Amino acid sequence: MVEMEIPDDAQLTVCGDTHGQFFDLMELFRLNGFPTEKHYYLFNGDFVDRGSWSTEIALLLYAYKWLRPGSFFINRGNHETDDMNRVYGFEGECKAKYNDRTFKLFSESFSALPLATLIGKKYLVLHGGLFSDDKITLDDIRKLNRHNQRQPGQAGLMMEMLWTDPQTEPGRGPSKRGVGMQFGPDVTKRFCENNGLDAIIRSHEVRMEGYEEEHDGKCITVFSAPKYCDSTENKGAYINIGPDYKLKFHKFDAVPHPNIKPMILPIERGLVTVAKGATSSRMRSPSPVIKRMNRICQ
Repeated sequence: MVEMEIPDDAQLTVCGDTHGQFFDLMELFRLNGFPTEKHYYLFNGDFVDRGSWSTEIALLLYAYKWLRPGSFFINRGNHETDDMNRVYGFEGECKAKYNDRTFKLFSESFSALPLATLIGKKYLVLHGGLFSDDKITLDDIRKLNRHNQRQPGQAGLMMEMLWTDPQTEPGRGPSKRGVGMQFGPDVTKRFCENNGLDAIIRSHEVRMEGYEEEHDGKCITVFSAPKYCDSTENKGAYINIGPDYKLKFHKFDAVPHPNIKPMILPIERGLVTVAKGATSSRMRSPSPVIKRMNRICQ
């Protein structure tokens, strides 16, 4: 877990899922400013898969991390994992645009990403959510050695940090995803009280307004991929946090992008397996752009 403070002359922007929507990320930077030594950024996972420009986003985020290591931060999401990348396009995109070794290097790098960031001892930022056991504390997260477990598996602390979701009912319930679980407002309240937190900030789910304050404001979801997968009329959002640690929410709309549908490149090159009925009719006829990209990548 990364632990950070916001200097008096700086601000931090927290972003949620971007899922390969490179042009929308550029719009976010245009509206909010590019990363600098005084303008910190934290990307809360799921920057790859689904969208058609996952490699471009990953390389850009890594370049900023290299350029500004003290003010640019990246958390791991459930899509920075091998199983998700095989199904939802990133492995195929790497092979279509580059080669198999490129994907293997990305996979290795994903396993080194932090699982959570603690901001000013007030906000815990993690991709999924909270835990099946009330006894879990920040110290347990600090002790978690992400380097000893490259992939999250089907159970355990890492899996829950990447996969769980909030629910409106108290207590805990089964996950609609088939992995992880759901946690209620009472679970969030106890965790925040036990660990001296104002709130948790998570991503992992579309919100139509780009963000949502849940569980009496103690569970905040932020999602930064507007018009998700070109099929959902949601806004994107990001959160600005200043030295006073007050949260300011900002929404933005999707921008036009080249006519390349989500996941179409690896699908057309046979580099991902798609379930029967999973592709829409608009994905069956390759555009001239796709044909040209396929020729370039051969």
